[in-house]
Amino acid sequence: MAITLQETLRAVFYAPFYVALARDAFAAEGVEIKFVSSPRPQDSALRLMDGTVDVCWGGPMRVMATYQSVPGCDIVCFAEVVTRDPFLLMGREPRADFKLADLKTATLATVSEVPTPWLCLQHDLRLAGVDPSTLKRVTGRTMAENMAALKRGEVDVIQVFEPFPSLLLADKAAHVWYEAARRGPTSYTTFYARRHLLSERRDEVMRMVRAIQRTEKWVKSASGQAIATAIARYFTDVPPTILEAACTRYKGLGIWNDTPLLPRQGYDRLRDGLVSGGFVSPGAPFETAVDNSFAEAVIDENLPPLA
Repeated sequence: MAITLQETLRAVFYAPFYVALARDAFAAEGVEIKFVSSPRPQDSALRLMDGTVDVCWGGPMRVMATYQSVPGCDIVCFAEVVTRDPFLLMGREPRADFKLADLKTATLATVSEVPTPWLCLQHDLRLAGVDPSTLKRVTGRTMAENMAALKRGEVDVIQVFEPFPSLLLADKAAHVWYEAARRGPTSYTTFYARRHLLSERRDEVMRMVRAIQRTEKWVKSASGQAIATAIARYFTDVPPTILEAACTRYKGLGIWNDTPLLPRQGYDRLRDGLVSGGFVSPGAPFETAVDNSFAEAVIDENLPPLA
């Protein structure tokens, strides 16, 4: 029986997952995958809890939120892929010496599609001694709408993920102010599933982790162009040159993990942001929400990268 694997939303920073699908990494390891998309990002973990899907890829944020709101939650993260924050701040004017404190005098438009980017950024601000509540912040608009507003001069800086930065740079319409990946490990995307599935279908889960480890090794040695070519079928609305630029940027920022091991440092940094932003309290601890046993076993096998 196939494993039903669900994406949270379509995003370039999920590139290694699309590489694995496009290059038949799961089939090569002997596991059948039925790939589906969540109707809404906020439904992802709930569809796991009600049995609609077997495994999700998405943020540990969704896992912590579900522990907070759903009695009997038993979701576990078991293989990390995106290990750093993929969001950028793009400003209308160049700001080579940008500091987070500069946002106190700017109009900032933040992401509405998902909560994690702002929760992480507001924690960065607190650590820099800036009260996030004092910012002039525009909320409730999509990244595409915010990009248009930036071009019209209605806001000074916007928070976006790729391909929006590459589109803006190609149009010479904005400048990179801040790359959130540079803060360091912040666990952003993993496989996650319910505990009973990890036990009942352990062999298939292990094969999935083998596939993603081999994919991570391939991505590590591949160029941005090669990654873009591999995932192009999933981004037919993005021009090839923009997709290549986006993948090249993310590779340079090191947002993709080299192994499926989810580091405590990255998980705890994400949890700190969710707690300080009032999204969860106290947040599921690492020991509750993470199972690295699959990743550790696969790493010990020293598998080759995808052919």
